[in-house]
Amino acid sequence: MRPYALTIAGFDPSAGAGVLADIKTLEASGVYGLAACTALTMQNDVSFERVSWVPLPDIQDQLLLLLMRFSVPVVKIGLIENLPTLLELIRWLKAYNPAVQIVWDPVLRATAGYEFHARPAADLLQAICRELALLTPNRPEALGLLPAATADEAATALAAWCPVLLKGGHAQSARATDVLLAGSGRHEFSAPRLRHGAKHGSGCVLSAAVLARLALGDDLPAACQAGKAYTAAFLSSNDSLLGYHSEELKTA
Repeated sequence: MRPYALTIAGFDPSAGAGVLADIKTLEASGVYGLAACTALTMQNDVSFERVSWVPLPDIQDQLLLLLMRFSVPVVKIGLIENLPTLLELIRWLKAYNPAVQIVWDPVLRATAGYEFHARPAADLLQAICRELALLTPNRPEALGLLPAATADEAATALAAWCPVLLKGGHAQSARATDVLLAGSGRHEFSAPRLRHGAKHGSGCVLSAAVLARLALGDDLPAACQAGKAYTAAFLSSNDSLLGYHSEELKTA
């Protein structure tokens, strides 16, 4: 019997990002994916036109029927209308199941350039982070969440509140290195940077791949390492902006 994992995120018609990309990642990773929709987006892999938000009560109604029937140990939250709503949703999930592990992939800006959120107030951000099992920002998102001289400094400051996986796709080095900061530990996961490796929704795929491994029982460093390996295979699957998912990407 496959474990369940739940993604709460936006609907991308191109299926490159959001709940569709998450579900494909979970399925290929050997996990049964459940999903609730937070937003309807009008986009493809290169253009973003607009977003229609799903009200929080409707998100909760989607979730309630799932949680009443399925035992869900891990949840990923992606695109959300605003951060006060995110905190309310997280606390609602924790009230329903205090043991649930929540991963937040902070979607602050669409690949095509659409801005979703301004920098949050520090007290709100701290309250959110203290409820998380993992925060997965890329380098611009880390700086968008917390002002600092560098993304590494921002991630270190965020790690005082929760484990942080700082994604390395936006760096310029020959290798793409993700850094996990958890407690006093630091773990690096590296892969060669691909010439044609840019993919729409790659951040969604990485966080969903980590979520899958947590559902399968991995500890956090092992889950992040496996998620990095899955994402590297996804990025190398073809030369377009939309990557492929298959059982061949599954990491043991």
